[in-house]
Formats: sequence, C-alpha cells, structure tokens
Amino acid sequence: MRALARTPLRAGYAVYAGAAFLGLGLTALLAALALPGLHRRRAAARALARSFLWVAGMPLTVRGMERLTAGQCVVVANHASYLDGLVFTAALPARFGFVIKREMSAVPLAGLFLRRIGSEFVERFDRGRGAADARRVLRNAASGHSLVFFPEGTFTHTPGLLKFHTGAFVTAARAGCPVIPAVVRGTRAALSPSGALPRPGRIEIDILPAIHVQPQVGEPSAATLRNHARQAILSALGEPDLTYSGDSALPPHTARVISARVSKS
Repeated sequence: MRALARTPLRAGYAVYAGAAFLGLGLTALLAALALPGLHRRRAAARALARSFLWVAGMPLTVRGMERLTAGQCVVVANHASYLDGLVFTAALPARFGFVIKREMSAVPLAGLFLRRIGSEFVERFDRGRGAADARRVLRNAASGHSLVFFPEGTFTHTPGLLKFHTGAFVTAARAGCPVIPAVVRGTRAALSPSGALPRPGRIEIDILPAIHVQPQVGEPSAATLRNHARQAILSALGEPDLTYSGDSALPPHTARVISARVSKS
C-alpha cells in the first residue's frame, strides 16, 4: 500500500525535476552560445549545474577539493549514471574539460552545448577515428588543459566498477601531469540506469590523493597509473569489482584473482 502511495509522488517529482532540468538546460545552452570565452561559458555551466542539483533536492557534498593540484591534472572517476557529468560540472572549477564518447556529439542541442564548453569527443568503435581523437586530446593536454575522464566508458545496471580503458592514463603519462582519482556516490540512486523514475537524494564526491606519473613514458607508465587509480577508486567506492563482460558481480575470490591480474598487466 505504501509503495502505491509513493508512486504518484515519484511521478510528480519526476515531472518537476524534468521541468527544472529542461529550463536550466536551455538557459545553460543560451549562455554557452552568448558568452565570449571558454572560461566564462564553463563558469556559467557550473553555476547552472549547481542550481539544478539544489532545486532537484540533490544536495552535493565534495570532499578533498584541496587535492586538486593548482596546475594541470587528469581527473578520473567511476561512472554510475547519466547525472555524473552534470555533477562533476557542478563540482569542479571551470578549468576542467570533459572527455566524452563521440555519440554525444550527435545529440541535438546537447552536442552543441558540450562543444561550446570545450568537451572533447572520442570515438570508441572506429579504430582509425579513435586514434585521431586520441591525438587531438593529447595535443590539448600538452597545451596545459585539465581533463575529466570516466575511464569505464559506460555504466551498468549493477553497482560496481568495470574495467578501465587506458586513454586517460596515456594522456596523463604523455602530458606529464598527475592523475587524480575521484569517487561519486548517490547518482545511481538519483537517476538509475534501469530507467526507474528519478528521486531526490544526497550526492557525494570524494577526491582522492593524486597519483604522479612515473619516470618512464608511454604505455608502461599509463598501465601503472591505470592500475593504481582503479585500485584507489575501487577501495574507496565500496562496491564490487565487476566482470569485464557486463553486469554480474564477481564472487569475492574471483574478483581478487582478476584484480591481481590487472595489477600485473
């Protein structure tokens, strides 16, 4: 009976949150089109992302902001929901740009907005185009840009951490800048990948200690960065290590074996 009583409330909240997102999203798009300068456009996006979280009843707590280095860095975080990009936009200073799957560039209005705030789009399936995208990201990183990656590349219905792709870590290794792991919690409950109605709730980001580039360059250093960052996020997240193929959580023993193999790769 209680579940039935909650359904109209959830539906009403979904309509309210959707209207707030649409209104503030259009405002963000207009600001991105009208404002001169990338820093101003990102600052406006940050303010409007914070406003949405506030009006949607999703208070954001960020711990460890002092761990963001003053210079260039690469932030890597777990990926749990479509809200993650918005939440990190609200949390991080305007000097950060996002590296996003290329499919988002074709989404009407969203793709335009993301381009205007300096997002980098990367191809996941076409190897030739993906290599060209990676070179472009590296050029921007070499120019001193700070970037945010979700190195899992996607999220699943099941809580847990997927395999990390190496792009973020190759970028950091070749640019010679530290990797800063971060953990986001609460976005999966607020906007579930299962398609359930959104719900209000607290969202938290923990910024973890920086991992500095090793003396070697290229793939060996990137693999080291990847392994250390993934282990730091996995330990702080408190969720299962998932199989590489999908949604199923591994039994504890199998998870430890795979984690050990990843650390040696």
